[in-house]
Amino acid sequence: MNTKYLVISVVLVALLGLGAWLWMNQLGPSEFGNQPGLEGQVQGQDIVVGEGAEAVPGMVVAIEYIGALEDGTIFDSSEAQGQPLVFTLGVDPLIPGFQIGVNGMREGGRRIVSIPPELAYGAEGVVDAEGNVLIPANATLIFEIQLLAVMSPEAPELGTVEEGAEGGGAAE
Repeated sequence: MNTKYLVISVVLVALLGLGAWLWMNQLGPSEFGNQPGLEGQVQGQDIVVGEGAEAVPGMVVAIEYIGALEDGTIFDSSEAQGQPLVFTLGVDPLIPGFQIGVNGMREGGRRIVSIPPELAYGAEGVVDAEGNVLIPANATLIFEIQLLAVMSPEAPELGTVEEGAEGGGAAE
């Protein structure tokens, strides 16, 4: 009888070991932004799932953000601009990947978004007036985004979120 339990135990341990190996080597966690088969797609991970209104195209959103390169170099932030970024989702001329990354968030939520070059600045990158490279060509951009508010385009309270914010910074 003990032999039967021993054999069953060995088989179970072997199956668990095989499952763990498969999970770690093929199916399991990979570094954010480097998942096979997702090249050219915006990738996002919610840090905090908000509980307020959902950001959908046509709505005005107010966000705080930090934009960085893959090496961690920060190239822009709403704090550096001195105000939240306010824009109409799906309408204003922001890079497509940024709009995709905000879409579907809920008020109070925080998300990290990885934007491939094809949906950011592509082969052109961004240079300032003096010719200094702010965002290199073909750079993948990483944004940490916090959704502060979702408002209807005709909402009278729009002016109270920020006064005259037109959305600045490298996200445009």
